[in-house]
Amino acid sequence: MTQSGSTSPELRRTLGVGDAVMIGLGSMIGAGIFAALAPAARAAGTGLLLGLAVAAVVAYCNATSSARLAALYPASGGTYVYGRERLGPFWGYLAGWSFVVGKTASCAAMALTVGAYVWPEQAHAVAVAAVVALTAVNYGGVQKSAWLTRAIVAVVLAVLACVVVVCLRSGQSDAGRLDIGTSDGIGGVLQAAGLLFFAFAGYARIATLGEEVRDPARTIPRAIPLALGIALVVYVCVAVAVLSVLGSEGLGQASAPLADAVRAAGVPGLAPVVRVGAAVAALGSLLALILGVSRTTLAMARDRHLPGALAAVHPRFQVPHRAELAVSAVVAVLAATVDVRGAIGFSSFGVLAYYAVANASAWTLGSAPAARVVPAVGLLGCVVLAFSLPGVSVAVGAGVLAVGVVAYGVRRWVAGRADARGR
Repeated sequence: MTQSGSTSPELRRTLGVGDAVMIGLGSMIGAGIFAALAPAARAAGTGLLLGLAVAAVVAYCNATSSARLAALYPASGGTYVYGRERLGPFWGYLAGWSFVVGKTASCAAMALTVGAYVWPEQAHAVAVAAVVALTAVNYGGVQKSAWLTRAIVAVVLAVLACVVVVCLRSGQSDAGRLDIGTSDGIGGVLQAAGLLFFAFAGYARIATLGEEVRDPARTIPRAIPLALGIALVVYVCVAVAVLSVLGSEGLGQASAPLADAVRAAGVPGLAPVVRVGAAVAALGSLLALILGVSRTTLAMARDRHLPGALAAVHPRFQVPHRAELAVSAVVAVLAATVDVRGAIGFSSFGVLAYYAVANASAWTLGSAPAARVVPAVGLLGCVVLAFSLPGVSVAVGAGVLAVGVVAYGVRRWVAGRADARGR
């Protein structure tokens, strides 16, 4: 039962550790690794690998805090639930608002990424078709989504392995290009970390699916660090391989970094395969994003922060079908009409705000100084990285969060007036 007293049906617990890890990997090892390296290299220069390390440390702190909280509160909604239970309704609402708005924009961006790789001239149409197809998969039950995610992760990992082997074994690979420095200053490294964090944030999907995981107190704390650890190893291997061929300057100028890297390595025939891998990766990210956003929408609807009709659970498939359809409809409209590439920076801002609440919530779990080190580092890291993002992303992100705060205040004021009239 939620804090608001909702007694809506619960979701079916069908996911084991392997399923949860695959859903997390499907979110993290997605289109981000195919696209995020270039803007991060432009920001950090020779400090790219330092930026990746900073992003990994913050992600580890966030993952640890999320795992501890998910074991205590194994319900759909992730940090929306943790913030509400540990810090109060406002902070839970702010986390949920940050997640739903930011990740809805990410869904549209991933859908358009699919379209851009599959059929660039009809990218918007392909994007809408991808949203419809994956919504149908999700509607059939979370287990079907987990099976499809396994296949997607296998394909993407195979493509990335080919890229790493081809680059490192080519005559163009030069270890001298891996020199680590801060050519663009600490600000560039932090901005790169903020951009790369976007690619790490997928483990949140494991926590938001807490109500559909078997034995969540055991499964979630195991699945989150496993998924994060595998993703980090993959990211380091890919970043080192691509840097060894292109260098930080060439990587920063690349429009399709991994495809450009295999061409530079002397294997241009692999570039189309990389393009297919990028499209499949974007599909995996989109699938997991729709899962996560719809579950947070479900949790917020149960507490009446969103329309109560979105709290419905399908009697046969045991999924939040109305929340999934509503989220997918918004994403489809965005994908059909808007270029949302600029929203990726805003999405990172929203996700970092979301995890800031998670770390603040984890801070309350124990009073021992040792138990508070990880959430303290995570909270500070989230704040620093959020405000190290490009100025436009910070301004738009802060503005959208302010809209959410105003909406919350208005709702509370209206509810208070209604209670006063009822007395």
